[in-house]
Amino acid sequence: MNLKSGEKKNQIGSVQRPGDTRWGSHLRSLYIVRNMFKPILLVLEVILNEKNNLSFKATADGAYDMMKSFEFVFILHFMIELLEVTDDLCGILQCKNQDILDAMDVIINTKELIRRYKESGYDKLIDEVKGFCEKYEIEIPDMNGPRCSGRGRVTKGNSITLDHHYRFYIFIETTDLILQEMKNRFNDDAIDLLRLSSALEPRDGYKSFSIDNICELMEKFYPDDFTSQEKFCMKYQLELFELDIRRSELFQNVSTLAELCQLLFKTGKKMNYYLVDRLVRLIWTLPVSTATTERAFSSIMIVKTRLRNKMKDDFLASSLLMYIKKEIAEKFDVESIIDEFDGMKKRRVQFKMLKCNKVCDKS
Repeated sequence: MNLKSGEKKNQIGSVQRPGDTRWGSHLRSLYIVRNMFKPILLVLEVILNEKNNLSFKATADGAYDMMKSFEFVFILHFMIELLEVTDDLCGILQCKNQDILDAMDVIINTKELIRRYKESGYDKLIDEVKGFCEKYEIEIPDMNGPRCSGRGRVTKGNSITLDHHYRFYIFIETTDLILQEMKNRFNDDAIDLLRLSSALEPRDGYKSFSIDNICELMEKFYPDDFTSQEKFCMKYQLELFELDIRRSELFQNVSTLAELCQLLFKTGKKMNYYLVDRLVRLIWTLPVSTATTERAFSSIMIVKTRLRNKMKDDFLASSLLMYIKKEIAEKFDVESIIDEFDGMKKRRVQFKMLKCNKVCDKS
């Protein structure tokens, strides 16, 4: 085969390293391994045939044997299909502004898809794995034969077949772990919180507005944020609020809790419906999206470098705040910062005078 020399020549693609916070990067990495399976094997064979770099040869030998095994191909395809089910949920939760109703629907639907995949996805998966093994000349073991333990030895009296091992100890056990993890992350209380919070969503002309659900939300999840008298008055305030939003065109045009909160402030009706406004603000602070958190963790790697590793927590928090909210920080100028710092307390150095002197020197 003739190869052209030069930068980025003969390059089919590159293997992507998965990220620490985004599971979607794991799915893309697995896609690349599956699509570039043969080129990866060819590269490993080249490394094995080299006379030098014995350490690389040992690593390549282990990787080559592992990739040419049926178990590796099975787990590769299994993880791709499993991550494809959860990929949409990961993407939605990573949006900067996420709607509570959409997030709740996607969580419920994702759980149901995983349950269906657990019940009926194994046979299809095995057929795909066998087809992939035949394409790349990988040995397909007898699925009805006994499973080997240790160094390829069959344990005497072992009744566990390979099919049983892959079906129950890998496929079903992994899907059960994913379902259990989703149950822990999005438990019944969390789903109930999202369901009750949707009662204040203004979307579709306040279609889901329910006074009973809103009062239940306040009693169940925010008991310390309202006094006993306020809890008693909430129902009547909600009745007035419902009549107002049904008649007002301004309130009919909003579609998110953020817009509703801003409209209550602009129209001054937050004073009339102060309990509703407080509850809307509490719901608005729910961490439905993980995007802001991931941005904060990514910013730590940029701000707290090796040379700044000894900075204290207060200075680090201030630096991260300025970096994350850079669109707001760009509006500040040096003069306003000096004025703010100078007005905090009396100091020996007069910052304003120094500023005037610098302007005179420049002129």
